[in-house]
Amino acid sequence: MAGSVLLEVKDLHTDFASEDKNVHAVNGVSFSIMEGEIFGLIGESGCGKSVTCRSLIRLVKKPGKIVGGQILYQGKNILECSEKEMQKIRGKEIGIIFQEPMTTLNPVLTIGQQLMESFKEPGMTRKEKKTRAAQMLRLVGIPSPEERLDSYAHEFSGGMRQRAMIAIALASRPHLLLADEPTTALDVTVQDQIIRLLLRLREELKMSMVLVTHDLGVVSMMCDHIAVMYAGVIMESADAGTIFKRPANPYTYGLMRSIPSLEKKGGELYSIEGAPPDLDHMPEGCPFAPRCEFCEEICRKSIPELAETEPGHFTRCHRAECMGSLLADSFLADTVKGGTSDV
Repeated sequence: MAGSVLLEVKDLHTDFASEDKNVHAVNGVSFSIMEGEIFGLIGESGCGKSVTCRSLIRLVKKPGKIVGGQILYQGKNILECSEKEMQKIRGKEIGIIFQEPMTTLNPVLTIGQQLMESFKEPGMTRKEKKTRAAQMLRLVGIPSPEERLDSYAHEFSGGMRQRAMIAIALASRPHLLLADEPTTALDVTVQDQIIRLLLRLREELKMSMVLVTHDLGVVSMMCDHIAVMYAGVIMESADAGTIFKRPANPYTYGLMRSIPSLEKKGGELYSIEGAPPDLDHMPEGCPFAPRCEFCEEICRKSIPELAETEPGHFTRCHRAECMGSLLADSFLADTVKGGTSDV
């Protein structure tokens, strides 16, 4: 499915100013996205996924600021573009589905008005925009689209609002779609519908996608490549099959063990002890060391580099060489089939 490199992120740093210092919300993140690929950014809440996603199209607002790195879209560094140039890239080249449709959609404008605002083609008449807006609602599976153009966000169900957000994000047929938690707070039936819709649209529109989520079940169904984030850094990166079969980082290992399994009924569900660190008071060594069951003295003193353990498989761990043997392939296969987990 994947072709050439569409987007390449190199050593991205995004900070938020606090009272006495800068908090590193995204701290040296690097990855690339191929044409036609679905790239997953996963991890617990607060690990930097959404900030990374917004940084890709420079939607980080004060007190946040991108302070370093490169974001190369089709070879062009987005961080060097003027705001006028960015307005042409946002929507037309790179679309985004925001995390919460009820707070993102304008409550005083109809769905049709918000859709028609997204059309960038010059010279389109209002009638042409209305026809195109109805086509977009039909594309994402909203029934009676011509009538629904005059509806407001509060008149839509949660699933329909999410579909409307997807329609707005796809209005200008972008080459890259940033989907920030597109299935959060939806029931499992609607989640499945949204997943299938995104997969279908990927095929029909030949677009790439960045999927930001903490739902490993969704990741296992959709993603070609995965980066696992924690405390603003990438802890592990590989193709989806490798991540689920041979995790090489204790944090990834913990996330996998948190997936409920149909094969293991009646036992206590596993969870990673503790909570993600306060970015204002980061530990001296590995950011995951205070919660890691495999932690050694070196882990508390120095931050491991993101190193390649096998071709295309990168991990940030002092004990990377022994992590792969900790989790059997059969266990992962059973748990992924058994259900999803909000980690």
